[in-house]
Amino acid sequence: MTSFDTSPQLNVWRALLALAVVFVMLATTGWTALRHQRHPAPLQASLAAWEDGRVAGKRLPDPQSQPTRLARFFASLTDAQRLRLAERYPLAVGNMNGAPVELRYRANRIALAEARETELSRVHDTRLTPEGQQQAARRMDRIEALMRPERHILAFNPAGAGRVAEVFGDLRHAERVSVVVPGVDTDLLTFQRSERRHSAPVGMARSLYKAQRQADPATRTAVVAWADYTAPSGLGMDAATAMRAEDGADRLDAMVRGLPGLTPVSLFCHSYGSVVCGLAARDLPERVSDIAVAGSPGMRVDHVSQLRTTARVWAMRDADDWIQDVPHLELGGLGHGADPMADGFGARVLSARDAKGHAGYFVPGTDSLRNLAGIGVGAYTAVSCAHRNGACLAGLSGTTPTGRA
Repeated sequence: MTSFDTSPQLNVWRALLALAVVFVMLATTGWTALRHQRHPAPLQASLAAWEDGRVAGKRLPDPQSQPTRLARFFASLTDAQRLRLAERYPLAVGNMNGAPVELRYRANRIALAEARETELSRVHDTRLTPEGQQQAARRMDRIEALMRPERHILAFNPAGAGRVAEVFGDLRHAERVSVVVPGVDTDLLTFQRSERRHSAPVGMARSLYKAQRQADPATRTAVVAWADYTAPSGLGMDAATAMRAEDGADRLDAMVRGLPGLTPVSLFCHSYGSVVCGLAARDLPERVSDIAVAGSPGMRVDHVSQLRTTARVWAMRDADDWIQDVPHLELGGLGHGADPMADGFGARVLSARDAKGHAGYFVPGTDSLRNLAGIGVGAYTAVSCAHRNGACLAGLSGTTPTGRA
């Protein structure tokens, strides 16, 4: 007779209960966001107009074409023709993988200016509630910050909660490119924070870019803060399923394929972002050399081999990160699979000493940031493993195993 305490049914219910507890934790730690579709779909309108457009008497290509085809199309145009397209279809061009990055920056500055005017009109719209007007004012402030001359916006979509991607460094001439993929509650309003700034995509990417320059000043790097997918809100079932991650994975793959050049690309995936990276892994181009996950709830596989990627897969987790209490399982679509930190998973396990919890992996002075920067510039000799035996460096040529207690 099976003991009640060890019955499979009870274990399943315990796991589901634990998942419910995680949702409550997410809701009560400031990760909850209201997500209402407040706006029409300006990006879709811009894309529809593009599909009806012409240049030099010829129809424009399908905006969903492969980035390589779109790159060839833009290369065939004159500077004046490219600029005219950016001015006429700013959202379409600004979000078009394969368009020249400088043209996307310019197009997105135009799109941001248009979005700012929309929010300004909403601030003074008496038909809105005071809360609605205040929300419009907050969005306008964020948009104005993105419009500063020194910022390089690779993607912008004002619809809903908003999506953004920003570049730090010279993307076109970079010798190595890093992409930061954030987790839940990432949108226009949370893309950048003044408090806990290293927990937001902009703070993560800036910190990583600075650390990479310190790690190897001779290597030209660029870092993309990529919040160009609809992330789950902290409260609800989305965070425990792969629905948002599946769309995010497709978008991540398209973005990487649209990056200029053939230089190596490293993905740095935090929290739910590691679910996105796990689903994207099998389709990513071979120029993706490394996938590093921090504070991961799982990558939707049981073993690293099931990711079907040629990239090196790294994992780290701080000892104080509450994500370690998330049940690492996948049951009926709930949960994200095995723990990437587990010995049986097969990832290269890195030190995250001094990371200070779930949101502290990109804080300067931590082992976690130093390790991420080392991976980003390809300086694997500078990487410190979580274990003394230096197992995370096994099989890497030119490295000397190092580890932490």
